[in-house]
Amino acid sequence: AWAADAAPDLGLRPETRLTTRRIGEGFSNLTYRLDWTTRDGTPMRAVLRRPPPDVTPAGGAHDMLREWRILRAVHGSAVAVPTPLAACEEATVLGAPFYLMAHVDGAVVRRLDDAPVLRDPYAMRRFAEATVDGLAALHALPAATMPGYDADRVASYGARQIEGWRRRWTAALVPGVDGETARKVFDWLAHHAVRGGAPALLHNDWKFDNLLVDAEAPWTVRAVLDWEMATVGTAAYDLGTTLGYWMQPDDPAPLRALALGVTTAEGSPTRAEVVARYEAAGGAAIDDPVACWVFGLTKVAVIALQLHARHAAGTVADDRYAALGRVAELLVATAAGAIRRETLTAR
Repeated sequence: AWAADAAPDLGLRPETRLTTRRIGEGFSNLTYRLDWTTRDGTPMRAVLRRPPPDVTPAGGAHDMLREWRILRAVHGSAVAVPTPLAACEEATVLGAPFYLMAHVDGAVVRRLDDAPVLRDPYAMRRFAEATVDGLAALHALPAATMPGYDADRVASYGARQIEGWRRRWTAALVPGVDGETARKVFDWLAHHAVRGGAPALLHNDWKFDNLLVDAEAPWTVRAVLDWEMATVGTAAYDLGTTLGYWMQPDDPAPLRALALGVTTAEGSPTRAEVVARYEAAGGAAIDDPVACWVFGLTKVAVIALQLHARHAAGTVADDRYAALGRVAELLVATAAGAIRRETLTAR
């Protein structure tokens, strides 16, 4: 009934038989594929994004309307995104705000079986380089025209990010998880905050499994997904998040075992090569790549700890969350090691 009024071109009516199926394996917002047939027999498909039922959207990662505005701003640019269709601000329809976007055919690469061609080192290198090039292209968009642009807030972006993630870590810390190493890492980051540089639109979760690609030619990106944390800020922190997920073959076994992506496959560039490729593709100059990586590791660690805390509090029953406390500790320990060695290697 809502769609009949808000998006009449979709051909949805109160009596339409609608099939829904959850897609994706993420821990955060929920994504569903919707299938239906119009009155004239035309098969239709769209994708719905909504926050999880156990959280109250109040800005940040679960703010569907902010994600919707970002999607509309990026649509039609050099960065491919699904076509935004309609947004619902009221919680009366599904229990929370949500939006609809066009369905895009493609593969999400979480493991090599998702795009077997990536077992070819040449194909893997092309895919990785296209991913890095896409991030540089995003940062080249006119930030001042994007939702949320505020020149004063951009100037203080780095310091606010570091303190914000420190607060989130402290709030999520539960008994049994080491907090002292994280305290030292955050103190170090506070003295190595990246400042300056032109403002950029940041995706804040740019990694392989947030890209929808051609499975036969994965270096062809059909759409970038999951804009829930997008904002305007300092580009180096966006690259830092990517580096936080980027494991490489010579990393210690426990780090590689996290399986945060297929970045350890033969042909994939190292973290240092990622930084070099990003700069060569027109991205921001990265004066302190170690600080970028340390930030990315701690950010991913906080996200893992927050999910673990939800499990510890009994608000979610998903057993995957139970082990995330150890994951958070491992990532923070890796960050501390990077600080000691002053390199982008984990040994």
